[in-house]
This record gives sequence, C-alpha cells and structure tokens, in this order.
Amino acid sequence: MADAVLVLVPTMILLALGSLMVWSASTVFAYRQFDDAFYFMERHLVFMAVAIACGWVASRVPTETLRSWAWVIYAVAGLLLVLTFTPLGYGVGGNKNWLNFGGPGQMLRLQPAELAKLALIVWGSAVLANKRKLLDQPKHLIIPFMPFALGLVGLVVLQKDLGTAIILGALMIAVLWCVGAPWRVLGGMLGLVAVGAGVLVTFNQSRIERILGFLDPTSDPTGINHQMTQALYGLATGGWLGVGLGRSRQKWGSLAEAHTDYVLAIIGEELGLFGTLLVLTLFVLLAWGGVRIALGSSTFFGRLLASGITTWLVLQALVNVMVVLGLLPVLGVPLPFLSYGGSALLANVVAVGILVACAREEPDAKAWLRRRAKAKGPRRRLSAILPGRRP
Repeated sequence: MADAVLVLVPTMILLALGSLMVWSASTVFAYRQFDDAFYFMERHLVFMAVAIACGWVASRVPTETLRSWAWVIYAVAGLLLVLTFTPLGYGVGGNKNWLNFGGPGQMLRLQPAELAKLALIVWGSAVLANKRKLLDQPKHLIIPFMPFALGLVGLVVLQKDLGTAIILGALMIAVLWCVGAPWRVLGGMLGLVAVGAGVLVTFNQSRIERILGFLDPTSDPTGINHQMTQALYGLATGGWLGVGLGRSRQKWGSLAEAHTDYVLAIIGEELGLFGTLLVLTLFVLLAWGGVRIALGSSTFFGRLLASGITTWLVLQALVNVMVVLGLLPVLGVPLPFLSYGGSALLANVVAVGILVACAREEPDAKAWLRRRAKAKGPRRRLSAILPGRRP
C-alpha cells in the first residue's frame, strides 16, 4: 500500500495547509462583507469534512463498479451542467456556472463543471477500455469518445467559463495520449481545442483585453493587470521565509480572489519561498504516486483512470501556478486542495479516493490486504473466547 500512502500523505498536508491559508487569506474580506472573519473558514471546514467522507467512500468502491456506472456518471454530470441554464442557474463574475439550491449562507451551491472534470475522466477511461482491442483504428478512438466529450466542453463554453473548458479540452487529449493514440489524432484534437479557444477569445472583448495585458505586463497595472501585479508583489514581499502567518498585506483589498484562485500568492507572501516550494514539492510527490499507481494497476481501465486523474490534478495545479506567476493569462482555475471552493474540493478529494481504490487493486496490495484480513480473523475469534474480552 506504499503507493496509496504516497498520494494520501501529500493530499492530507495540502488540505491542512489549504485550511490554514483559506482562514488567513479570507479573514479581512469575510469581515468586510459578512461581519464575520470566520465566514469562509467555517464553510471550508464543512466542505472539507464532506469531501473527505466522500473520498473515503470512493476509495472503497471497486474500479469495476465505477466502470459499469460510467455512462450514468456522464449523464449526471451532463444533467447538472444543463441545469445551470434553468432558474437554478446562478452567475458569478459573468459566468453562469453555478447551481443555487438556496440554504443559509449560500451553503447549497454547486459548480457542476468541477464535477464534470472527474466525470470525463471516469467515463472516457471506461469507454476506451471497453474498446481496447479496437483502439488501433482511429475511428474507434474518436467515436463515441470525442462527440460526447465535446458535449461536456460545449456546455461549459456556453456557461462562459473558458478556463474550465480549456482544462476539459486538455483532459480529452490527455486521456487519448494515455491509450496510445497516434500523433495525427492528438494533433487534430489539439488544433481543434486551440482554434475553439481562439474563436472564443476573438469574440469577447474582456478576453482580448486579458490577452493583450498578458502580452504587455507593464501596461495598465491598476486595471487589467492588477491581479497579476499584486500577486507578484505578494510573492516578492515574502522573500525566503515570508512575512509571517496572517500578516499578508495583499489580503487587505489589494488582491481580489486572495482565498480562491490566488491563494498561492498569499502563501508566498506569508510563508515565503519555502512555503511555495513546499506546495510544489507536495504536488510532485502526488504526481509520482499517481504515476506509480497507473504503472502498477492490474487492469487497463485502472491504468487509464489513474493516469487521467493524476494528469488532471497536476495540470490544473500547474496552470494555477503559472497564472499567479504571470506566465499565463488569467483563466480562473483554482489550485487543487488549497483554494476555497466546495465543488472543486469535493471533486479533487473524491479523485484522490479513486486513486487509492486503484492502488488497493494492485497485485501486491491485494496480497497484503488478504494477509491482513486473515490475520484479523484469528484475533477476533480468540478475543471472543478469552475471559473479560469482548468480541
């Protein structure tokens, strides 16, 4: 079970660090908006408790069960995305990508696009695993995977969430790469995603301004480049060891989204380069564990599933880090396990739970679990007959 430990330990450290930094980064904004400095912290802890419970359940579900339910998972994800265009849909920052079920303190909100990322990986892995013997033919690589995957991407595009749509497009390509798709197929899909993103940028003035601001970082430092400039100020201020936990200056209104998409800037400011490198190291360890699970899986579906989940978590973390460092335009992509957001946290932790389920089905892990179960059996029977002991 070493591979399971290798993904669980970094995940738990990231969750603990994320809780600490969400509290630190959100206190000022929460007090100003809701007169409660712990508003976001309390909700984050509730989300994390639910996510950990769901992740534990996911870790105990056999991967073959997930495979048999793949189309149901896809249908549920698609239905939730469609519901955002009904009266249940709720807009944030110009993107109508939330479902609002009401409830006190806006606790019952869901962002289906985050769950769609996991659904795409599980469903895509099952579809391609079922057609394993036919994958040497390009048409079987594309049908039905590509049309249905593009259906999810299209729904996210209609929500005006370009960042999530790009992540979903990248996951489509990653899943095909993991099954050994030829470069002409991968190149065609990459070109399709690039052209689609280009068209969506061209017909949206706000996105054009983001691209132009990214190409000239010194322009409009109080406007389109404000977020990037303040994030870099925060990272630069932190130095080697940071200004100290809770002492960030950027969270006092200079840096918007400090507890969500730009939480890494607050980590760099308060914990310094040491804290930033710790975060990157934890993601590297998580990636290493995911790759080991994928290579050690006893089934083709398990290999695809572990590869897709690992790619998703690492890719999204890399995109967020590059945005904070000013190496990519602003995309609105959260940092897994660290950014505030219940839907993203739930999807990320359940994904790790599925990774653990894949690790439990490695041949060596199965043998160890069988030995452990046999060793527990005699102890239970002995405790039942010993005086003063309860079975």
